[in-house]
Amino acid sequence: MNDKVQIGCIGFGMQGAPNLYALLNIPGCRVVACADVDASHLTAAIKAINGHYQSQDCKGYKDFRDLIARGDLDAVCISTPDHWHAIPAITAANAGLDIFCEKPLSHTLGEGIAMVDAVQRNGRIWQTGSWQRSQGLFRWAAQIVQNGYLGKVTRVEVGLPGGHSDFGGTGNALPDGAPPAGVDYDFWIGPSKMLPFNPCRFHRNWRWNYNTGGGQLMDWIGHHCDIAHWGLANPEFGCRPDDEIGPLEVSATAKFPNQGDVWNTATEFRIECKYPNDVDVVIADDDHGIASGAKWIGPNGWLVVSRGGIQASNPDFIREIQAKEKKGELKIQLYKSPGHMQEFIDSVKSRKRTLTPVEVAHRSQTPGHLGYIAAVTGRKLKWDAARQQIIGDAEASKMMLPGMRAPWHI
Repeated sequence: MNDKVQIGCIGFGMQGAPNLYALLNIPGCRVVACADVDASHLTAAIKAINGHYQSQDCKGYKDFRDLIARGDLDAVCISTPDHWHAIPAITAANAGLDIFCEKPLSHTLGEGIAMVDAVQRNGRIWQTGSWQRSQGLFRWAAQIVQNGYLGKVTRVEVGLPGGHSDFGGTGNALPDGAPPAGVDYDFWIGPSKMLPFNPCRFHRNWRWNYNTGGGQLMDWIGHHCDIAHWGLANPEFGCRPDDEIGPLEVSATAKFPNQGDVWNTATEFRIECKYPNDVDVVIADDDHGIASGAKWIGPNGWLVVSRGGIQASNPDFIREIQAKEKKGELKIQLYKSPGHMQEFIDSVKSRKRTLTPVEVAHRSQTPGHLGYIAAVTGRKLKWDAARQQIIGDAEASKMMLPGMRAPWHI
């Protein structure tokens, strides 16, 4: 490895742009390549990279496989739509590259299992773009719970947004048409089912169609459920570490748009999970009685954290945890990240595990994937978290890894 981590960026859209700019401002790395199937995105990425370094060294690719095959990269940053996470990530891991990848980890549960296997088998460093663990607000909350201020947690509530958000400014009722010039639409669809081009399910708004995204549930499960699991990860209270945690049973209800709508992801959902050690976890859209963020409840009180702040049944919990952290007096002291992207680059160099490795990201998204399957089938699912299997339901098990469009596969 050079003094600087050499990295290639795959995808320069809604998340790809801020991820690239973050990397450009980290002294310990250098972005040397980028890939995108949209020629306008690719041109913009190359211009940004070369402009920052005042050079013409950045090489652009339409095909991510050509970027990975260069032979001079240490890592890749994957900021593609959900349906394009698994194949580039597995390809990169098999090529010996470390990986930063956006959340949710995978488009389907089976893809996530395959991604974990590839990263572990190849001994790769992985950081997921669920950056909340790198913020003091969420670290303090998890430390309060892990240090036993609430006692043994009996219930967790995870509140996520509902509905749809028109990130692309298209609305959801435009007709099919021709893709924009410079877009390889066949490549963009990739392993998903070929559908006619529609601007309502393209850039930014692809997340509102199950062919390429997972709606608000999967767009946010990797954030707030991730923090919920982080708080539970104290074996002293009978819980598993957050890279092994998982529900025993999952049941769910959801409200879906009308059949044939371009935006077809659930607008309302409620997922009821039974975790080991008699912990009940409820995941629901926050318009229906569940506050946004992660809330833990135990015999000594409750605590809720979101991007808006921390609240507790006893405000002394918060003041004391901050004071003890400052003095270094905490029994359980969680790692204080220098920043999510900086931590990734540091870990590539040191080979130290990141705060959101692939195993953790997979476990954080699992209740969301299972909740979707439970809602569609209308059945309670029994889940073997150790073996990563749905027990006794062949139909539901097949939904964990639907077939990919040829020639793509994992």
